[in-house]
Amino acid sequence: MAPHWLRHTIFFALGLIAPVSLLSAAQVEDGIVAIVNSDLIMLSEIQRELASERERIQKDSRGDALARRLKTAEYATLTSMIERKLQLQEAKTRSITVTDQEIQQMIRQMKQQGETIDESNPADMKRVREQLTLLKLVDRDVRSAVMVADSDMKRYFQEHHDRFALSEEYTLSQILIKPRSPEDTADAREKAREVMTGLKQGESFADMALRFSDGPNASHGGNLGLVRQGELLPEIERTVATLVPGGISDVIETSEGFHIMRLEDKTPKQFRPYAQVSNEIQGLVFQQKSEDAFQTWLTNLKNKAYIEIKFESALSKQPTSAPAPRPLPTSKK
Repeated sequence: MAPHWLRHTIFFALGLIAPVSLLSAAQVEDGIVAIVNSDLIMLSEIQRELASERERIQKDSRGDALARRLKTAEYATLTSMIERKLQLQEAKTRSITVTDQEIQQMIRQMKQQGETIDESNPADMKRVREQLTLLKLVDRDVRSAVMVADSDMKRYFQEHHDRFALSEEYTLSQILIKPRSPEDTADAREKAREVMTGLKQGESFADMALRFSDGPNASHGGNLGLVRQGELLPEIERTVATLVPGGISDVIETSEGFHIMRLEDKTPKQFRPYAQVSNEIQGLVFQQKSEDAFQTWLTNLKNKAYIEIKFESALSKQPTSAPAPRPLPTSKK
């Protein structure tokens, strides 16, 4: 599966969006939508590429919102198709080819990742071949030149220190009072308050859990054991974070019932040392630098290309006196 930075799409500015939706003009037959050097992009190609996304948008949106989302999707699709054309042209210029064995290996990988590939469908096989071609092109022209210095890694570690933190850990005990039915909520709340009163008067938390708790650990004095930050319900997490070891919370109401929590112990957030995460950082920095390098490389391809957008021609089937706005930079005529 192609990495995110290879699939990245640059959206056109909204001011460049034509007032009429390409795909909403059902009466229009096929026509040229864009010229990319010596290749054409046809209206029918965009329709095929966008079919599933258009169906999804039409299910979720209505009226003006539908029209806006369709326009955005059309222009995003066209941008992506132009970028793919440019890359495939570059791959051809650089004589990059893929073998049948490489294609079969990629198909196996894609299927392992849950993608559906119909090997009897020429369109699916063409997609796989093109995807693999682009991966090889970018590996050769972009990724092979990316270097990650130790200084890059240390800077990343300093700027993203929290990313390498281990969550706080709590050792907790709980008394849970569950309503027997929605009508029983008030009684359950009152019972929780009575338990809370007993705890304030010095009753043992473990004994009260054994006698009154509806929680699964009631027979063990309500002991939940070790729980990491993020594993608790938000309402409980917020309260537990304010407790000190030995502290008991007030009654906390959640969708499960009424909770009283006791914090037995707390391990504060710890940060993994640089030496322990250096390999992970190297991969993250390489990915980031690869994306930046890819966007620079792709912009250079666009700057060298002849790209003409012909929306009005495709819609009206009449020649325009001047080309439509060019959202991609061009320099070669």
